[in-house]
Amino acid sequence: KQIPFAKKLLAIKGISEISLAGILGEAGDLSGFSHGNSLLRHAGLHLAEASSGKWKGQIVISKRGRSRLRRFLYLATMSLVMNNTEFRAIHTHNVKVKKMKKMKSIMKLVGKLARIFVGLARRNESYCADKVQPITELVA
Repeated sequence: KQIPFAKKLLAIKGISEISLAGILGEAGDLSGFSHGNSLLRHAGLHLAEASSGKWKGQIVISKRGRSRLRRFLYLATMSLVMNNTEFRAIHTHNVKVKKMKKMKSIMKLVGKLARIFVGLARRNESYCADKVQPITELVA
């Protein structure tokens, strides 16, 4: 309750106080991150490739970061997919229209959630559901 942008983040339907407290406890002040991708990097959710010389390996999630922050971001995203209509619509669009695997869609939504959190914390503005979905998906 003492964090200035926490009330605006709790206004997102599907985000509980416990999951937000876990994310803020592990990540610290979200307004200190330059972009949502830096929060993902802090959590160890950025993409890394194992390659050497001519050999090229697979691109995987690095997992070099805070494991509890990864867990809280994942649980918050799962809660959003269940309770938030915008995130549920994006997830079903990813799975049914784009033929994406369910876990890959969830990981994309974790990135979207991190970018939303950092954006709201940096700009100190409230959550707007219209900005969540890309314009191309709204037209289709």
